[in-house]
Amino acid sequence: MFSKFTSILQHAVEALAPSLPLQEDFVYHWKAITHYYIETSDDKAPVTDTNIPSHLEQMLDILIQEEGERESGETGPCMEYLLHHKILETLYTLGKADCPPGMKQQVLSFYTKLLGRIRQPLLPHINVHRPVQKLIRLCGEVLAAPTENEEIQFLCIVCAKLKQDPYLVNFFLENKGKRGDGKEPGADGLKEDLSSPDTGQQQSLSIGLDGPASTARSPAEGASGSYNNSSNYNLVSSLLNLTKSPDGRIVVKACEGLMLLVSLPEAAAAKSLTESTELCQLLTDRLASFYQALPQSMDPLDIETVESVNWGLDVYNLKEDAAAFTGKRALISFLSWLDYCDQLIKEAQKTAAAALARAVRERFFVAVMEPQLMQTSEVGILTSTALLNRIIRQVTSEALLQETVYFLLGEEVGPETAASITQIPLRHRLIEHCDHLSDEISIMTLRLFEQLLQKPCQHILQNLVLRSLDERNYIENKAQEEREEREHMENGQPHDAVDLEEDPLFSDLSPDTRLSSPDWLSCSPPQSTEHTKPDGKTEVHKIVNSFLCLVPDEAKSSYQVEGTGYDTYLRDAHRQFRDYCGICQRWDWRSSPKPIEKCNLDRPFFEGHFLKVLFDRMGRILDQPYDVNLQVTSVLSKLSLLPHPHLHEYLLDPYINLAPGCRSLFAVIVRVVGDLMLRIHRIPDFTPKLLLVRKRLLGLEPEGLSIDHVTLLEGVIVLEEFCKELAAIAFVKFHASTSTSPSP
Repeated sequence: MFSKFTSILQHAVEALAPSLPLQEDFVYHWKAITHYYIETSDDKAPVTDTNIPSHLEQMLDILIQEEGERESGETGPCMEYLLHHKILETLYTLGKADCPPGMKQQVLSFYTKLLGRIRQPLLPHINVHRPVQKLIRLCGEVLAAPTENEEIQFLCIVCAKLKQDPYLVNFFLENKGKRGDGKEPGADGLKEDLSSPDTGQQQSLSIGLDGPASTARSPAEGASGSYNNSSNYNLVSSLLNLTKSPDGRIVVKACEGLMLLVSLPEAAAAKSLTESTELCQLLTDRLASFYQALPQSMDPLDIETVESVNWGLDVYNLKEDAAAFTGKRALISFLSWLDYCDQLIKEAQKTAAAALARAVRERFFVAVMEPQLMQTSEVGILTSTALLNRIIRQVTSEALLQETVYFLLGEEVGPETAASITQIPLRHRLIEHCDHLSDEISIMTLRLFEQLLQKPCQHILQNLVLRSLDERNYIENKAQEEREEREHMENGQPHDAVDLEEDPLFSDLSPDTRLSSPDWLSCSPPQSTEHTKPDGKTEVHKIVNSFLCLVPDEAKSSYQVEGTGYDTYLRDAHRQFRDYCGICQRWDWRSSPKPIEKCNLDRPFFEGHFLKVLFDRMGRILDQPYDVNLQVTSVLSKLSLLPHPHLHEYLLDPYINLAPGCRSLFAVIVRVVGDLMLRIHRIPDFTPKLLLVRKRLLGLEPEGLSIDHVTLLEGVIVLEEFCKELAAIAFVKFHASTSTSPSP
């Protein structure tokens, strides 16, 4: 009570007294604090019962006022007094001793406000960054401590200052063997130190880094004197401790601080961050624990459709989550932490990003997820594949995506052989699952690969398909003059064939929406002199009509339903091809096929495990469920859209001379059509049934009496639509090439 009365009286006297010069006023408030420790005999009373908080606030206000009255970057006498008399060192010692109780909070708050409100750079000064570093070590020592809020505010302001001047981070890397702090006076020795004479006279201090009287050190000096290759990064360690706080707000702020630190470009900091802190372990351990908390079986649709998750914005509603589906809360927690890992790696300095991504691969994907993906339980396979699909969809950082792909597919890019497909067990297992006895597993795994094919990672395509096509040894090894003259398709136009001379869908494309595709498309198919126009359109017309004519008229039904013609695929193909060109434009893909004379056509051709399974599935399109067929054709259409000359030739050119024993996509479809022709005549009323099934699939007819051979009829409909889609893709790719070709 007496101390409060004294405080009131003191403020009244100050209000009546003439204002002192700023430095005298500043020294007065500091003396008042030091005199408390000299004179008081009761150090058990909380700091809020003393005048210390008020004096600290007054000191801060004076420093801010002084800076506002001076030229930018100029240090005033009050700031010089604070630096020269090592006030921050003394405050750190008082805070560490927490004397009087609550002093640690006051010190943390003073440091935070000083660094946050003073515009001139303070951290380069040894009498600032040294006590700041010491105070950092006090943060996060005790979980759920009463000072947690002040601790995280202080740490985050330090991180923000380092983000502004990244080179300063070298002051915060410490030699593990020797911190170089010197002895710090304990709480019991404060009175003797604070009672030493203090004249308060101004002493000239240089803010520059090169003056003989300077109290500042350059980062290079700080680095060489304070750390080596084995260093402590206490700022990271303290933030990591606070990520374990039971207070979610503290956790989010700590994660934000780590996000700032990983983005600093300093190589020494990046090395220390990944090698001398527990950051990698925290990320992976927490990811693993969230993953292992998920139910063993979850509905893939629930996993697929759960709302988008952004870390730090996770809103808990346990009642609502439990009502939705079992495991939703655990799933959101896992996806939220995955999003944080992804964003952290995305923001990280390059070497730090690579190290963090490798840690996720080794400690989470390999150690935790792989055993789940390799299990034989159908329920477990389905759940783990659906989760993997969601992970791939969510990952956006280049480094983490690459490590995820290496985990799934391996790092091999050399030619694939039938004997080598089992070398990467997980890759082999996943591709085999595309042709699983369980249709549900097949569909889920095909979706997984479709998701992969849309990711901006060149290695995915090289590993899955392109390495098998590099030598073009799917082409028959004969000299051009020995090749037989190719048979032309039957004369006459199919009912929905298009005139490529005038296509209204593409006549209004502005130059900036057209694709900057190279000339690789014009190389396929080879030109025949009697059917060549200067623009090459006759050849693409032949390709388009080859696909449109594949399904015989008696097996077509789209012409009887409005809005299902070939032209409906053109806009989608144009948009998707443009998107793929945007993804692939920075890859080192060749612009034209490898010259045939440089190809090793004598080496036996193997289409690769992935294409083999897709072609096998495509060959059974008349006997597979509708949903499986949709997914198989969707993956094949994505491959066909890719702007690589070999893939274009192999999947979209009906006229290539295939080597003996080889098959292409067109050849597979031809075999299916041959089988279809044999089976059509065994089904009475085939055409009416086919039309009825199509209308049911479109929702134009209600479900009524059961129809026999429905699987085959649905397969015929998918086949017809797929051929139209391939024709549209071939046309769009050709149009993109010719529309951007330079004028002669």
